[in-house]
Amino acid sequence: MNPVGAGSRMSPWRFVTAFGTVSLLMDFVYEGARSITGPLLASLGASALVVGVVTGAGEAAALGLRLVSGPLADRTRHFWAWTISGYALTAATVPLLGVTGLLWLACALVIAERVGKAVRSPAKDTLLSHATAAVGRGRGFAVHEALDQIGALLGPLTVAGILALTHDDYTPALGVLAIPGVAALALLVWLRGRVPDPIAYETGAANAPATREPGRLPRAFWVYGGFTATTMAGFATFGVLSFHLVERHLLATAAVPLVYAAAMAADALAALATGWLYDKIGARTLIALPLLSAAVPLLAFTNTPGLTILGAVLWGSAVGVQESTLRAVVADLVPSTRRATAYGIFAGILGGATLAGGALTGALYDYSIPTLIVTVTAIQAGAIALLWLGNRSPARHHWTVP
Repeated sequence: MNPVGAGSRMSPWRFVTAFGTVSLLMDFVYEGARSITGPLLASLGASALVVGVVTGAGEAAALGLRLVSGPLADRTRHFWAWTISGYALTAATVPLLGVTGLLWLACALVIAERVGKAVRSPAKDTLLSHATAAVGRGRGFAVHEALDQIGALLGPLTVAGILALTHDDYTPALGVLAIPGVAALALLVWLRGRVPDPIAYETGAANAPATREPGRLPRAFWVYGGFTATTMAGFATFGVLSFHLVERHLLATAAVPLVYAAAMAADALAALATGWLYDKIGARTLIALPLLSAAVPLLAFTNTPGLTILGAVLWGSAVGVQESTLRAVVADLVPSTRRATAYGIFAGILGGATLAGGALTGALYDYSIPTLIVTVTAIQAGAIALLWLGNRSPARHHWTVP
């Protein structure tokens, strides 16, 4: 089957992989920067609490502002314009991080980079969701995420190499990330020319759901939002993890991006595994997320380098589930006419939870690591209970659609 839009000669799988290549290049940019956000802010005088709040606020901006960008994308139907604009903002802000010597400005740039993600994500996910209707939601989002994480692996490795060569000089390490940023924008513009209207993939798919008129989002969507918000409220940011690695002298600064790269490799593998499982057994696959999230602080905040690295790898695995299977479920819960809005609202829910999680784990890290571990474990137990209740609700058929 090869449903394509007018003027397009690209199959849905080719569209998914081309879009994944755009994400690969852009992840090269911003994941390279994120791999050293903690040490960079610490070098400018930040405490663990500041790192936790800033990285949490950045993720909150990336998620919460989609409450605006999602409905606007649905209203204007200019999905490509929103996608390109958001990527352009990220590509412009990351290299500037390397030339500022002011903590407040660095914090502002970290958050601004995440704003770019907020601008593009609902529109981008909507474009991608159309093609995944033809190839399988779980597999389509998983393959996209796996390609995405190749860039997330290459970026930190490149930054680590430049830091090692320049004796921890952040300017060239972040400046080189402008190159893949420009390449990503060029490829994105080309892809838009080839497939101007990707919704044809979904309307032409044999298993496409019946289109419904715009209205209230389904009840199952809100139950699902409660589960994801709970699990993310007990999830540490990598900024706090990397702060721990450097401040406890467990690893050299240049080695931290290598740990992040390993986490991103785990991200890709977890995305592929859970995406395949989701197409087979539905949203029950998501039990992996709270289990992984509970294990992260138990290992990552020890004083044993091997255990902290293992904790970081589990952190990456949890992110893989968040970035692929969580998004696939939303596409199955909501019709295409309301999908960008749903992605925006869903991200807003996650944004508040992520800010709480970043601030909570940063504050508890400064107060007591054992208390941090117990608190996160309790939160994740609550998330498992919500997942169980959601699958037993009258809307449970929505949670298990393969």
